Amino acid sequence: MTYIVKDECIKCKLTDCVEVCPVDCFYEGENMLVINPDECIDCGVCEPECPINAIVSDNEYVAEDKDKWLLINKKFSNIWPNITKKKEPMQDHENFKDMKNKHEKYFSEKPGS
Repeated sequence: MTYIVKDECIKCKLTDCVEVCPVDCFYEGENMLVINPDECIDCGVCEPECPINAIVSDNEYVAEDKDKWLLINKKFSNIWPNITKKKEPMQDHENFKDMKNKHEKYFSEKPGS
């Protein structure tokens, strides 16, 4: 079991979850975060910290795109830089927080800063 970050995080990148992670398994892309599934200890403390419900347990997430998000988290956590401190959210995050299906339109493979 691991926790994964999914579509809701794109263009919001709220980092409340990062500060509570005891093993620093979050990685930062240009417009979203991912969790390294090999580092995640399945403690679950990050899930309730996400104000937009972008973090879920892979055991509880039963959507048809589950495998896609597992692969995205695994792939990009090996490419993007580690993030361990809370940062300001993306400037226009309020405009995107309730939007659905953001991956195809807005996902960026670029690393965060």
